[in-house]
Amino acid sequence: MRHGDTMVVMGRSGCGKSVLLKLIVGLMKPDAGEIWIDGKEITKLKEKEINDVRKNIGMLFQSSALFDSMNVFENVGFMLAQHTHLSKQEIRDIVAEKLELVELPGTEELKPAELSGGMRKRVGLARALAINPDIVLYDEPTTGLDPITAAEINILIKNLSAKLQITSIAVTHDMKSAFTIANRMAMMHDGKIIASGTPEEMRQIEEPIVQRFISGAPERSAIYEK
Repeated sequence: MRHGDTMVVMGRSGCGKSVLLKLIVGLMKPDAGEIWIDGKEITKLKEKEINDVRKNIGMLFQSSALFDSMNVFENVGFMLAQHTHLSKQEIRDIVAEKLELVELPGTEELKPAELSGGMRKRVGLARALAINPDIVLYDEPTTGLDPITAAEINILIKNLSAKLQITSIAVTHDMKSAFTIANRMAMMHDGKIIASGTPEEMRQIEEPIVQRFISGAPERSAIYEK
């Protein structure tokens, strides 16, 4: 991938998409092969070295993964409070900036229970951006959202990627989301990448598995005669 690309990895549930993200962020070790991030092969790094790599990677989890006991300010500023020596006011300024980016200004004192699903995603994204990462990983960013809110999140991801020049990797089985945010795509099947290219190239690929997935067609007929 080039710096600033948004790569969408698509595939059916259970094909290995979320495992791929865990491998990239160093939460799992691969059985074979290498993973290169910013010129470093990370699979053999020690824990401290892996932590240094992670500091440059933000992640938006499928469930947003907010801490229910913390308010929005504490959630967004969590990594800053834990891993920097910034003052509370400096953290507050950064949190306000990131909430402005995700179009949720002035929500610092709200608790997650007071937020809609779309707002929780935005807060999760603000938290991912708080450390000014070069890379952001998205795990099913539109899961659980109604179509209008999902479209808003897709546009927000696309605009932020362009504005901040972030390198993004998103895994999803939501084709509308995939084709909205991606400038590169890959199809995963049984733990392997079977096709990759631009969105337009992926639409033209003749591989049946890819075309069935994009179109939503079943693999075999479900019609039975009585």
